[in-house]
Amino acid sequence: MTEEGTGSTLPKILIVDDSRMVRASLSKQIRHRFSIREEADGEAGWEALLVDPEIQVVLTDLGMPRLDGFGLLERMRGSKVQRIQEMPVVIISGDEDDEARERALSLGASDFVSKGAGCAEMTARLESLLTLSNTRQDLERSRSALATQSPVDPVSGLTTPAYLSHAAEQQISQARRHHVAVSVMVVEIDHYEQLVEWHGSYVADLITRKLSKMLSGQARREDTVTQLSGARFAVLSPSTALPGCCAFALRLQQAMEKLVMTYRAERIRITVTIGISGSDTDGAQSVDDLIETASTRVRQGILAGGNRIVGSEGEIDRQTVEHYVSQAISIDRALLQLRIGADEEVLERLPDVAAAVMPLLELLEKRLHLGLPLDGLRAYSTRDSSRNS
Repeated sequence: MTEEGTGSTLPKILIVDDSRMVRASLSKQIRHRFSIREEADGEAGWEALLVDPEIQVVLTDLGMPRLDGFGLLERMRGSKVQRIQEMPVVIISGDEDDEARERALSLGASDFVSKGAGCAEMTARLESLLTLSNTRQDLERSRSALATQSPVDPVSGLTTPAYLSHAAEQQISQARRHHVAVSVMVVEIDHYEQLVEWHGSYVADLITRKLSKMLSGQARREDTVTQLSGARFAVLSPSTALPGCCAFALRLQQAMEKLVMTYRAERIRITVTIGISGSDTDGAQSVDDLIETASTRVRQGILAGGNRIVGSEGEIDRQTVEHYVSQAISIDRALLQLRIGADEEVLERLPDVAAAVMPLLELLEKRLHLGLPLDGLRAYSTRDSSRNS
């Protein structure tokens, strides 16, 4: 699977068998879900494992020249490279007796599949082993993170839900003291279960990771982003009122609409539904309340067809955001417009902004004696609001 302009690949399977026909048959059955590498014997297979870190599962015959399947298994389980040592190995089963199977199991074989197995069975076995292997690796990384009390999830690279809750309670407490807002945005990938069913869990996971990177890239430094479940994320934005959060959600929605992922020859478009809640609009007393309210609005958006942003007053679009901005007082409006990149509009109203902050500047000068050019600023702020600097 690739995103337009990138080279991201499907999970790679190494097929090791001395029969070219068997390799071709197996490759044909699974190439719609996996990237394939073929080798003709265990020795070549072992060399491929050492030089190709993209291989995630080995599918091998037992009877082969140079190094047979037993020898390959023994080398892999005795390897000092953890990636190779723990890699799933599926034995291509022919007419082996029970003794051969028992020996393969004792050497660390993960599963057996017959040479006559159908496409659906073969794909299901391999995907199941991949999922199990990835889960084991994720658990190991999570254990390491817990051991160091890391606030970052080692799998997603985002803040852990536990840390989000801890940080959010502090920020809500500060917001109450300073009379500012805290907003929460819950983002869910539309039709995620269908994506898993049609394209497999690995492809769905790639889409999830792409959204994770987009959220991290667009969030401010003071925002906190976490993954609540496979298809759902939360963004906590301190000192952010509803208009700013809505503008953020709108940018994310538009970015997702432009994103196209390719799976083999098929183009996959992804949309998200976003729910927004805020301490100033919903009267929430905790981050759990904010997340639950935003999640409820996600469900409302999904029931309405998905690819929607839903706030306290219903569906939000660009006109809604512009209306929120126009209702703000001059300084708030200017800050919001700067945040969404509308610098020219701020320049047009700069005298109004200067007039709005004049009392604050006068207080600063009175207390700190900074030498601010107040007379010049007063003169500038009385200009016609249609003029700019």
